[in-house]
Amino acid sequence: MRLFLAVYPTGEVLDGVAEAVRELRDANPRLRWTGRDDWHLTLLFLGEVSEEGIGDLRERFAAEIPRHPRMRLAVRGAGTFPGDAASARVLWAGIEGDVDPLADLAGAVSRTARRAGVAVQRRPYVPHVTLARSREPVDASELRTELLEFATPFWEAGEVHLVHSRPGQQPRYRTVDTWALS
Repeated sequence: MRLFLAVYPTGEVLDGVAEAVRELRDANPRLRWTGRDDWHLTLLFLGEVSEEGIGDLRERFAAEIPRHPRMRLAVRGAGTFPGDAASARVLWAGIEGDVDPLADLAGAVSRTARRAGVAVQRRPYVPHVTLARSREPVDASELRTELLEFATPFWEAGEVHLVHSRPGQQPRYRTVDTWALS
């Protein structure tokens, strides 16, 4: 199974993001825009995990995740991957609030997965919600500028979801397990 760990914003926050990108989506149809039902904050991409490995990961995450606090988060601003908006492949909305505890949680679940034998990428954690993708580099400078002042209300992130990613299927993402933060 192709898996990742994620935090989901509330419906109110997702509605705010949807409103912010509605006109941008219509004006930029060549981008592959992600949909409201797919918006999340990835903590860790696990990749393909065997059925046997999932049980071990669940036990390890069940022990680790509740050690971390709930967080107040909001979606704010925008950025791109790579960082040069003139040749972007991903447009994303940023996260503000308790980002240090969020990064601590992301680091902890990454270490937990590595101890379980999962080969996870080691790169700086950039909390974000992916809004759009492009196969070819595009100039997303104007889109990023349009979203720089955008902000949603804060919400309390209280759960971490283990999510099965099913490209080409609907729904694309299906929660396999959930753990409460303390």
